[in-house]
Amino acid sequence: MADNTSSNAYWAANIRIITICLAIWAIVSYGFGILLRPLLSGIRFGGTDLGFWFAQQGSILVFIALIFYYATYMNKLDRKFGVEEQ
Repeated sequence: MADNTSSNAYWAANIRIITICLAIWAIVSYGFGILLRPLLSGIRFGGTDLGFWFAQQGSILVFIALIFYYATYMNKLDRKFGVEEQ
C-alpha cells in the first residue's frame, strides 16, 4: 500500500464496514431491546417476550456475530490491499 490513493481506499472501506456494524448493533441493542420492546412484547421467543430476549440475549449474540463478521471482512480487505499480517 505504497500510494496514498490505495491507503485512502483501504481506510474508506474500513470506516464503511465499521459504520455498518455499529448501525446494526445500535438497531438491535437499542431499537429492538428498548424502543421497540412494547411492540415486541406480544411475541414469545424462548419462553419470554421477544423484546426482553433481544435486550438480554439477542443483542449479545448479534454483537458476537458482528465481531466474527468484521474480523473475516477485514482479513479479506487486508489481503486485497496487501497489508495482511505475516
